[in-house]
Amino acid sequence: MNIVVYCGANVGTEEVYSYDTKKLGEWISKNNHQLVYGGGGVGLMKIIADSVLKNQGSVIGVMPEFLVSRELAHKNLTELILVDSMSQRKQEMIEMGEVFIALPGGPGTLEEITEVVSWSRIGKNDSPCIFFNSNGYYDFIQKFYNEMVDKQFLDKQDREKILFSDSLTEIQTFIASYVPPSIRIY
Repeated sequence: MNIVVYCGANVGTEEVYSYDTKKLGEWISKNNHQLVYGGGGVGLMKIIADSVLKNQGSVIGVMPEFLVSRELAHKNLTELILVDSMSQRKQEMIEMGEVFIALPGGPGTLEEITEVVSWSRIGKNDSPCIFFNSNGYYDFIQKFYNEMVDKQFLDKQDREKILFSDSLTEIQTFIASYVPPSIRIY
C-alpha cells in the first residue's frame, strides 16, 4: 500500500515529533507499505525517509526541480520523481496515494492534508486521511473540524472519516475498516 506522508522540513521544538516520525516509518516498513513523500532530505521529511529505508522499506520522493537545485532532495531514495511545480507534486502524490497521513509540519503540510480531506467530500479521494496527532500537535485543528460540524459546515458522517490519533494500532484499524464518504450532493 502506498502511504503518503506530509510533514515538516524542520524537526520542530519537541523531540517527540522526531520519535513519532521514526515510529511511523518503522510501521510503514514492517507492514510492507511504501512511503510516498515530498522527497526532502531535511527535517521530519528526512527522518521519515531514513526510518523507512533503515527498515528495508521502499521510499518514493516527489519533488519539483527548483527544490532539488537547492540541494534539499534526499540522496538515497528508492525513487525520486521530478516534477515542474508544487501543484504537480501534490497531484502526483495524490494519484499514487492509498492512505494520507500528516505528521507535524507547517502551512504546506496543513494545505496538503486539507486538500485530500476536501477532495474526499466531493468524490475525488476515496482514501483515509489521518492527522498523526503527535503530542497533541493537531488538537486545535481537530477542535476546528468539530466546530465545523457544530456550525453545520461539515456533516458528522464526513467528520468521522477523518482520524486524529498518535496510536499506530488505532491508525491501522481505521485504515482497515475505512469506507469512503458518500459524494456530497447539494
